[in-house]
Amino acid sequence: MKTLHTRGRYISDTKAPDGEELEVYILGVFELLNEFEGRCIAIIHRMDDDDDDKLVVVPDGQNYSDEQIKVLTEFQERFFKSEILR
Repeated sequence: MKTLHTRGRYISDTKAPDGEELEVYILGVFELLNEFEGRCIAIIHRMDDDDDDKLVVVPDGQNYSDEQIKVLTEFQERFFKSEILR
């Protein structure tokens, strides 16, 4: 997987199909971040009319199952119909 550089919850200098910065969920980090470098392990594809996929990024050496990703992103994704792509 590609190493990604993030600024907060966005991928630096990258646009999503909706024209906004590409958003990420950073899992496995429990402190406030200004920047983060990690590995993309999945994409959360929103099937609604949202056109706003999210990347799931983790520190090197960590991994999460689809079920774990669903649980950890439910706080936001419960409002959308989505699927996890690998």
